[in-house]
Amino acid sequence: MELLERGARCGGALETIRRDGFVIETGADSFLSEKTSAAELARRLGLGAELIPTREIYGKTFVVRAGRLVEVPAGFMMLATAHFGPVFRSSLFSPLGKLRMALEPFIAARTSGDDESLDSFVTRRLGREVLERVAQALAGGIYTADPKHLSTTATIPRFVEMERRHGSLFKGMRAAERARASKGPEVSGARWSLFQSFRNGMATLPETIAARLGGSIRTGAEVIGMSPTADGWRLALAGGGSIDADAVICAAPAYAAARIVSPLEPAAAKLLGGISYASAATVNLTFRESDFEGPPRAFGFVVPAIEHRRIIAASFSSFKFEGRAPAGAILARAFIGGELHREMMNLGDDEMVAAVRDEFRALLGVTAAPGIAVVRRWPDAMPQYDVGHLARVAEIERLIAPIPAFAIAGAAYRGVGSPDCVRSGETAADTIFAKLSTPK
Repeated sequence: MELLERGARCGGALETIRRDGFVIETGADSFLSEKTSAAELARRLGLGAELIPTREIYGKTFVVRAGRLVEVPAGFMMLATAHFGPVFRSSLFSPLGKLRMALEPFIAARTSGDDESLDSFVTRRLGREVLERVAQALAGGIYTADPKHLSTTATIPRFVEMERRHGSLFKGMRAAERARASKGPEVSGARWSLFQSFRNGMATLPETIAARLGGSIRTGAEVIGMSPTADGWRLALAGGGSIDADAVICAAPAYAAARIVSPLEPAAAKLLGGISYASAATVNLTFRESDFEGPPRAFGFVVPAIEHRRIIAASFSSFKFEGRAPAGAILARAFIGGELHREMMNLGDDEMVAAVRDEFRALLGVTAAPGIAVVRRWPDAMPQYDVGHLARVAEIERLIAPIPAFAIAGAAYRGVGSPDCVRSGETAADTIFAKLSTPK
């Protein structure tokens, strides 16, 4: 087996910088434990003891409203709630917005099975204020996407199923609450109790795998094409040279996979090329606790697009996970760019740091210069799950299935999180083993 990596290191968006007692995540900082693939892989690698949960004492989410941080009401999960009481007492929504939300149980369920945008779904069931104040920032922010294009069936299938089964998100949330055998402490927003990471950062996972694979990894090896041979495939590399393989799993981004697949299956290549991507950046900053008048002891906050600010979210890594910063220090990071803020990616690194400092000054009252500043750009890294995405993926899979000893995997298809990518890779491996074991 040989792993060909276009970049200089393995791991993609799982990159951890360990410096001066800080554990700095430049990409994904955690994974959803409800999806078990990543945790199961970690345990198979002997990393079970390295898994750590979020610090529930700080399990709160804030949303920027009119230039200040407002806590998402307790029990409000992504875009719906099982209890209207905390919502009615919150300053996050206007009286009319709260009234519209309270009407949700009486809104007729949609009968069509067609895919729908997040904008349409949330507005139809809960009203535009919920979309603009919470759902766009929480759900759309995960994908750095435009809610007018974001597919509900591909990104929030649980809520789509709630409407189908119960006729109402409120009723569905109440049913789910009753079904839970035991309840943890109430949290808000993104259900932080369901997230895990590694004691020494997310890069622990790819670093451990890379150590196991050893000499099987070749970095700086970009595949630009493939052609069939009598026994398998010949992979053409950028800069010249080629590699022969019995079978191939293509885990490149969809736009790169399209170029590779084009001579073999043009229709699949066209569909792959139709999956668009957004760019984003993270800015990690370190501070002393004394630099804050009173930091919000929470995991972070999200920024709705209607606030017209220059960041889309921020998190406090040192509150979210144990051991991310030395005593007396705070590690914070901001997220920049995405589909709705493409212009921010034109800034230089120093300009990005300045923009984040401006926002932290306005929203958090922090005027001190950071001790460490780390900017990491992720160009064309976020696949956009547009309306109809799952149908597109199903057709890609159908067209590619007859190609011998070949499979695709990655974040572009059935989930962008680490567990989704692990599951995608395992499914692709199973496909290859099945193809290789089938008599020709």
